[in-house]
Amino acid sequence: MSPTLGLAAILATAVLTILVGAIGVRAARTTSDFYVASRSVTPWWNASAIGGEYLSAASFLGVAGLVLAYGADMLWFPVGYTAGYLVLLVLVAAPLRRSGAYTLPDFAEARLESLTARRTASILVVTIGWLYLLPQFQAAGLTVRTVTGAPRWVGPVLVAVVVLVGVLAGGMRSITFVQAFQYWLKLTALALPAVFVLLLWRADGAPTLHQDGLPTFTETTTVEVATGVSVSVGDPVRVVVDGEIDGTVHDGPLLLERGSHAIASGSELTFPAGSAIPHADALQPLAGEEWVLPLRSATDYPLYATYSLIVALFFGTMGLPHVLVRFYTNPDGRAARRTTLVVLGLLGIFYLFPTIYGALGRLYTPDLLLTGRTDAVVLLLPGRLIEGTAGDALSALVTAGAFAAFLSTSSGLTISVAGVLSQDLIGRRVRNPVTAFRLGASLALVVPIALALVSPSLGIADVVGLAFAVAASSFCPLLLLGIWWRRLTSVGAIAGLVTGGGLSTLAVVATIVASPAGGWWAPLLAQPAAWTMPLAFLVMVLVSLATPGRVAAGVNRTMVRLHTPESVDLDRGDWDPEDRWRSRTS
Repeated sequence: MSPTLGLAAILATAVLTILVGAIGVRAARTTSDFYVASRSVTPWWNASAIGGEYLSAASFLGVAGLVLAYGADMLWFPVGYTAGYLVLLVLVAAPLRRSGAYTLPDFAEARLESLTARRTASILVVTIGWLYLLPQFQAAGLTVRTVTGAPRWVGPVLVAVVVLVGVLAGGMRSITFVQAFQYWLKLTALALPAVFVLLLWRADGAPTLHQDGLPTFTETTTVEVATGVSVSVGDPVRVVVDGEIDGTVHDGPLLLERGSHAIASGSELTFPAGSAIPHADALQPLAGEEWVLPLRSATDYPLYATYSLIVALFFGTMGLPHVLVRFYTNPDGRAARRTTLVVLGLLGIFYLFPTIYGALGRLYTPDLLLTGRTDAVVLLLPGRLIEGTAGDALSALVTAGAFAAFLSTSSGLTISVAGVLSQDLIGRRVRNPVTAFRLGASLALVVPIALALVSPSLGIADVVGLAFAVAASSFCPLLLLGIWWRRLTSVGAIAGLVTGGGLSTLAVVATIVASPAGGWWAPLLAQPAAWTMPLAFLVMVLVSLATPGRVAAGVNRTMVRLHTPESVDLDRGDWDPEDRWRSRTS
């Protein structure tokens, strides 16, 4: 695909996003429109919007990249992303909608009657939101660079501009239309090329998806290294080099000895047919049966890593601020449950396809193991298998879908983070709620863009998995105990949030900054949910039992509101953004 066509696909997605958002702008008139779309979104529209928002860069690009490198173990990501909604459906969706709150800090304050609990929750919402936005911007940079060759910063800036246009103009009302549209665009962009790719794989004789050893080049292959990378070479191989390796410029044959070699950006290496493919030092790809069978990950403790990932994904979904805010836009708790059921179906259909790209990428784009850009397999696979105009068109479609993934998830995260920043930080200084919301949206994007440009590039799905771990270790205990256990106290909740959220955040920072590779503590930091979430529950329960005098005075009324169906005529006193702002600024 030519850079011009790739750029056209990206710009077309951006323009369509703005045009669809304009429909919502015309309907956005009040503060309630900006925050919760006036609580009038139907289950089908809301489910499509959740699908568009939830299916992020990790789903569209990251899962396929992980399957390409690590095989069957990585299927827990799509399973966990979907199964988390089952827990949400059974335990949280309807009571949370009945709470009348808009944000998680609103819920914490209403349930615990504590301003300190609200502020603690606000800090965690912003932390999770920024951590989740980081891989969206990194993926945007990867996509734009892959299809157009533009500098790394262009993708994040372009995403931020389009998101701001939609969020600042129409808030939640506008974003609902945009995200519902983007779900169906993403599904089409992933499913249609996958059908053609599968047909060509069958026409090729349906070759087996795994080999006895690491993948090899089936023919003489030239690999261009767009970004500098350090690679590990197993068996010595003679290549033709046009570029810089290990600090020396080469233009001709070179024997790559066993060991690690630094390849500079812009270098081209031509490998002979049959040679094993070196892999980036940042990857530990699996081969043979290890790639096909579960619990064969490259870590020293694969069983712990797998179960900790399952805990993070299953229970982290209910703690994602940009997901929970969607349930406040439903008219009632019954609509919230119906929304969740539809979401399960939409996610199940979508996740059939990233696995196809990852598995077939093992055959047709194995050179991505060398460059370390395995997340680009979805973008490159259609063009590798389908030549001519058809291949270019399908590649452009996939590029448009990837860009829609960044836009939709970034929009939802911006809404949730901006809501917290505008209420608890900016709203103290700016009396107009809509103006404060717009300032909060701008601040919500600036920080993760800066982090995306300076932080090391990790696997997209890996970083999102870390965000799930923080959510599971903080808001999952708060929601479950807050909804189902009346003896939860403000002191206990704060202690649990600080313990679980603080320890999991420290583990995440250590993983991103230091990238520990060995020792028993490495998997504990890389996958902390298995110990930080139970610890948060334990601390909340024990501290609450030790402080019975700090149970909220109105807990009985709150519990009735959470668990009484809307058909019962109660004066529920639903939270209204207008009332919140009047009370905060008076």
